[in-house]
Amino acid sequence: MEFVSIRIITGDVARLVAFYERATGVRATWATDEFAELRTANATLAIAGTGTVPLFGPGSARPAENHSVIIEFLVDDVDRVHQDLTGFVDEFVGGPTTMPWGNRSLLFRDPDGNLVNFFTPVTPAAVEKFAR
Repeated sequence: MEFVSIRIITGDVARLVAFYERATGVRATWATDEFAELRTANATLAIAGTGTVPLFGPGSARPAENHSVIIEFLVDDVDRVHQDLTGFVDEFVGGPTTMPWGNRSLLFRDPDGNLVNFFTPVTPAAVEKFAR
């Protein structure tokens, strides 16, 4: 088995895609007006509109109600990214902060309130774990 993507359901696909394109520097590939993907080397962030929810089961997902998942991106320099996103991101939750497990993390919310973590490994063990 291979984990390949996470999907966010949103009431405004264009707005959320534009946010993630700007925050990550990754261009989205659009399949329809209701579905786009931002693909990286290791995983894909899919963004879909509420019109896609009935395909999986009516009421199975509701936009802007996530309170348990953090979407994480490995970045080369989290402090530089923080500077780049200042003035663009409306709500920084914390950081940059070095975590006990060795990553320097920047936690913020996307326009739908989803938590996003950009992190850079800084300890030898964390650097080795994410060596490319």
